Amino acid sequence: MRHASLALGLVLVMVTSSVARAQLVVNDPAVTLRNAATAVLQEYLFNTQREQQLQLRRMAQRLSVLTRLDKYVLPDTPRWRTHDFESPPLLAVTGAYTAALNYGDARGASWAAATDPVTAASTLLSRLSPAARRAILARLATLDVADAAGMAATNETGLLRYNGRRELAAIDALERDAVDPSQEQSTAAVLDKLSGAVLIGGRQRQARAQLLAGLLEQLLVDNKRSRDSETVMLNMQIVQWRDGRAANDAFVAGTGDALRTWRQR
Repeated sequence: MRHASLALGLVLVMVTSSVARAQLVVNDPAVTLRNAATAVLQEYLFNTQREQQLQLRRMAQRLSVLTRLDKYVLPDTPRWRTHDFESPPLLAVTGAYTAALNYGDARGASWAAATDPVTAASTLLSRLSPAARRAILARLATLDVADAAGMAATNETGLLRYNGRRELAAIDALERDAVDPSQEQSTAAVLDKLSGAVLIGGRQRQARAQLLAGLLEQLLVDNKRSRDSETVMLNMQIVQWRDGRAANDAFVAGTGDALRTWRQR
């Protein structure tokens, strides 16, 4: 019995040794290279996504995280000035024109009341020569252009001053929203602030263009008045050069006749 057990053990050892020698290590370079490349690519994608997430977090942070926003607030913003005509008391005409400078006057009634009227010249024009009629019409046109520019400038100044006070309130509200340090405001809220700022900027550019147009109109009126004055002076000089000799001869002849025919009585 003992010999049988020993023989069985030897058989098991021999079988185990033969099985161990039958195991072979298989190494495929292509598979190994593919697995290594896949691992490198996955690590690169992971690092890229992590950097993107960190960058988005930094971009989402407001400036209030790094500094105080109230340092951008102007403490003493200039306000729109209104023409006060209550003190000292002024004339009714002056008060009406001052009110037009504060609130506008589309009809131009205050300008017409505060300026000297022009006497009607329709009956006179029919009795003048064509040259004189044209000269008077040119002067009247200058006054009409000046009145139109003055009325428009007064109305636009009043409207800009009146709307400027409302616009200043909107700017103050936008300033309070822009310097709000709250971190719960979304990107859409920030974009809305930018849209509001762009809208206010567009209104201000329009107001500036209107003021420049008014200044240009005033310059055109002054230029026309200067041109008319220079034209009158030049025409007088040309007439003097053209008809000066004949006028002098007529003056001398008339003076001689007057001296010859003069008698003391």
